[in-house]
Amino acid sequence: MRKIKRQEWMILLFNVIYLIIFAILYASRANYEFLLYIGVLIFFIILVSIKQLKYNFPIYVLIGLSIWGLMHMCGGYLRVGDGVLYGYWLLPFLRFDQFVHAFGFGFAALFCYYILKPNLSSKYSRATIYILTVLMGMGLGALNEIVEFTAVLLMPQTGVGGYENTMWDIVFNTIGSIIAVTWLNFIEKNKKK
Repeated sequence: MRKIKRQEWMILLFNVIYLIIFAILYASRANYEFLLYIGVLIFFIILVSIKQLKYNFPIYVLIGLSIWGLMHMCGGYLRVGDGVLYGYWLLPFLRFDQFVHAFGFGFAALFCYYILKPNLSSKYSRATIYILTVLMGMGLGALNEIVEFTAVLLMPQTGVGGYENTMWDIVFNTIGSIIAVTWLNFIEKNKKK
């Protein structure tokens, strides 16, 4: 097994610190929905950490996933106007929630790419790998919506929106995945120059 790098320890420590802080904050508000999400984040931090030992993801992927988790925690806790940050409109056409979905599932797609790429033979085109990467990012987005649906079933008074919110989440999960693949294509082309 390879040695864990200092940067990786720092990123893990960052995640542990903000999760402890938000666990205390959400517990003080008796916000069981986000306490559930903290449990989900802990699961995924463990999963990413285990996969990091095998796939050695670029540090920017680990940082992006970590920032996504922090944005998610802030989105449900920080008050803005009459609601929480998740409902805040960053632009007339973009809520913070939608930005977080695009950002997060873009990095989730990158995570999938770095797992997928070494496991495919060179006979697959870059386009095929990118299409699979987008689909995997979208699949993780669908899993997220199932977690949100489970939260609604367990705690009907959650802040999760209805059908329209779910569909916008799926749209922005897809946009984030496509942006990630577009960025990967740009990076790959520049590597060859």
